[in-house]
Amino acid sequence: MQETPAELAALQQLMDASHARAGAHLREIVAGPRRLDAAQVVRALAGMKVLALSTVTADGRPRVSGVDGHFLGGRWTFGTDGRAVKARHLAVRPQVSAAHLDGERLGVFCHGRAVRLGPDDPHWAATRAHWIAHYGSDPLTWGADIRLYRIEPDWFVGYGTV
Repeated sequence: MQETPAELAALQQLMDASHARAGAHLREIVAGPRRLDAAQVVRALAGMKVLALSTVTADGRPRVSGVDGHFLGGRWTFGTDGRAVKARHLAVRPQVSAAHLDGERLGVFCHGRAVRLGPDDPHWAATRAHWIAHYGSDPLTWGADIRLYRIEPDWFVGYGTV
């Protein structure tokens, strides 16, 4: 677990607020021992997890694609090539939804805004170092316009049996 106590507390606060304002159906499913807390989510999301990431077209239609997700500092990070349709969507409409599912064992859902990372971002060095350590190479060398993003969530819940 790489999260600081402050990051873990902020994630727990967001998860509690998200659960409280969720619909009755979700609150019935994500309840009791299946409702994960922030520490359980962080442990369950160690390493790379495939995310279903939804972006929005100019006329408001959702588009979903798979990305490598890395949960760092209580936030999802992901990358894509600048030539990808999702990169064009994110440049003008950064609202996203992301989900990681592992059968009935684990489900983590978030909605928020994708922020493109760069050298001026305080999380840039740590995010890039994590990705390099995980893949054994610098993702920025994988193409001419590789982009890294962090999702700043405004809604986040997790359920499971982890």
